[in-house]
Amino acid sequence: MTYDLLTKDMIKNYLKIAWRNIINNRAYTAINVLGLAAGMAVALMIALWVANEYSYDKFLPDADRVYQVRRNFNSNGETLTFSSTSLRLSDVLHTIPEVESVASTDWTGSHGLMVGDKRLSINGIQAGSDFLKIFSYTMLQGSRSSALSDAYSIVLTKATAVALFGTENNVINKVVRIDNTYNLKVTGVMQDIPSNSSLQFKYVIPFSLLEQTQPYMKGAHASFGNNGFQLFVKLKQGVSYDRLAAKIKNMEKGENNINAKNSEVIMQPMLDWHLYSDYKNGIASAGFIDYVNIFSVIGVLVLLIACVNFINLTTARSEKRAREVGIRKAIGSQRKHLIFQFLTESALITFISFLCSLLFVEIALGPFNALTGTTIAIPFNNIAFWLIAIGCVLLTALIAGSRPAFYLSSFNPVKVLKGTIQVGRSASYSRKILVVMQFSCSIALIISTVVIYRQIQYAKNRPNGYDINRLMASNTNGDLGKHFNAFKNELIQSGVVQNVSSASSAITDIDTHNDIDQWPGKFPGETVEMGVISIANDYFKTAGMKMLAGRDFNNVASDSLNIILNEAAVKRLRLKGDPISQVITYGSSQCKIIGVVKNALMLSPFAQADPTMFLYNNDPHGNMIYRLSPKVNPHDAIEKIGQVFSKYSPAYPYTYRFVDDDYNRKFGQEVLVGKLSGIFAGLAIFISCLGLFGLAAYIAEQRTKEIGVRKVLGATVTQLWFLLSKDFVLLVVVSCLIASPIAFYFLQGWLQKYDYRVTVGPGVFIISAIVAIVITLATISFQAIKAAIANPVRSLRSE
Repeated sequence: MTYDLLTKDMIKNYLKIAWRNIINNRAYTAINVLGLAAGMAVALMIALWVANEYSYDKFLPDADRVYQVRRNFNSNGETLTFSSTSLRLSDVLHTIPEVESVASTDWTGSHGLMVGDKRLSINGIQAGSDFLKIFSYTMLQGSRSSALSDAYSIVLTKATAVALFGTENNVINKVVRIDNTYNLKVTGVMQDIPSNSSLQFKYVIPFSLLEQTQPYMKGAHASFGNNGFQLFVKLKQGVSYDRLAAKIKNMEKGENNINAKNSEVIMQPMLDWHLYSDYKNGIASAGFIDYVNIFSVIGVLVLLIACVNFINLTTARSEKRAREVGIRKAIGSQRKHLIFQFLTESALITFISFLCSLLFVEIALGPFNALTGTTIAIPFNNIAFWLIAIGCVLLTALIAGSRPAFYLSSFNPVKVLKGTIQVGRSASYSRKILVVMQFSCSIALIISTVVIYRQIQYAKNRPNGYDINRLMASNTNGDLGKHFNAFKNELIQSGVVQNVSSASSAITDIDTHNDIDQWPGKFPGETVEMGVISIANDYFKTAGMKMLAGRDFNNVASDSLNIILNEAAVKRLRLKGDPISQVITYGSSQCKIIGVVKNALMLSPFAQADPTMFLYNNDPHGNMIYRLSPKVNPHDAIEKIGQVFSKYSPAYPYTYRFVDDDYNRKFGQEVLVGKLSGIFAGLAIFISCLGLFGLAAYIAEQRTKEIGVRKVLGATVTQLWFLLSKDFVLLVVVSCLIASPIAFYFLQGWLQKYDYRVTVGPGVFIISAIVAIVITLATISFQAIKAAIANPVRSLRSE
């Protein structure tokens, strides 16, 4: 490129011409700018969201040296990965030279914190003394090296300190009472945990308090088989996990324990926790990263769809610019000058579109953050953001403007000025290909949205094995536990509830999985790990779970050695004949099966029911469930339950959950993906239709005289509408035929991760095709009918 192309006057002239063309073609400029702005806004929104997902845990110093310890458990040839580990493994890891710090943790759930008359029920963590050395959260007060050294201490987040004391300042050595049982001294205040942290908690108490005060912790360090804790490690500077992997892999296998012999120890880096949470054959190969990748592709596709609009509209209107090109070439302009001019025009439109897209994103971020549960903002003060944005704007301008620039600059000036070249039709074939590409992408997104919605509804309508209607749940506590029977009886006598019970796990979860040591028909060396839940009286009755065989627990001491299995557990153990009265070995106890209960979906509603064993223990457990009476207003019931709760547990605030809300939260990820897919599919269709609207207007303009002649010869409005619409509808039909098999291929792969999944039948593709055709007809009909009803005298007057 010669130097004169880049002179100040030349560039100024190109900008002036570009601006004049923009002003003189306001309608088409508006379509181009709106389409590009919408595409760029979608791409920017997705880019900000993707950047947020990749930012998880990176705010912590030395994040690349932090790992969570996991176990790969060989369950009869199938590798299952668990995050629950043993305290003995923690002790052994302390002796590894490559390891700098180890912290045992127990996620305690919700506990009551009390200072004076201020009461909170919030989630915290019990962690080893090295926890704050591994996770270098910002300490506002106190020392991270000693904050957890005393068993009766507590570290608060800033928000928790303010809630309890009214300020985060000068709270060191003040006392917080937990569960109305222990007085803990505040030894530190940390900055609130950011939203892009994989670990979320409101306070930290020393793991040593758990070891000193809980009887079940006695002997917890003795065996690798006691897996109920989470371990985190920090490697020494310069040590890679590959160097350590072989050393820790088989460290449990020396123990005479079936679970330990079948387990391999692995570690997952902290920077992978958020995106790679799904393990397959012992390897973290999937997780939320799948959706991040999908929406990254969608962002690029939507932007390309917007670029296609620009290309099509510019080349379609090439006849308007043909004489300009011919004259410029005739007076000496070189092709490279024309290319640069058209690229300048493209860059100017793209820059205007980018400014509009920033406005669109700023407006949309509030609802988007509410939908995704994020706190994303445009980083206006970040230089890197602007450099990347400018680069993307220039790349978009090049993609959108290169085809028109090279096409328009290629015109032969002699033929153009003689009028012997039909420039408008020479690019029609390529325009049709681009329109088909546009709508193929848009229709594929529509199909995906329909399938995701059907999959969610399919799982929601699946029988879940218990009745979630009018079923409520609360966390119990020490005070309530002492008076649980009186609390239960008073609630039932009040008439606001029908039944009350408790269990060691929430009804929508299974907190504990343990080994079954012996059972009838066990193969040599075989291991089975299943869910274990301790329940109190009336649990199945309160939950609405159906007994299929045998009996329920009868509130007698002898039932402590009896168990009830669900259908999945009976199947997993391959119990032959009637399972009732058969005996299995659990721990050191011989347990008799007295009943079989119908499967209940306590974990994923998309998967098979988890094999589960129910034990009887009428002592109050941490998770209470109660069923409201049919005719009682829920608001009145909650008020009454709160009064009774405060009577027996005045040191704790009454908190509650509706079980149907807990169950519906299990669909959260799929619902989010479905909503985002629907939004982006709608925007993709909108952008595609903008281009279609512009093309329809141009073609109607080009065929004005033809339409006038046809009307004079007797053509009806319907016939003319069909004439102008059929080509576009045909392109959309071709797009449907292309999009359907592509969407089917990828959706089948997505559905494979669900055990319980919908079948993708032809109806999905037919519905999506009909929607696309109806939208297409609605888009082009305005221009088609407008042209069809125009007075033919005006169009033929010049003839």
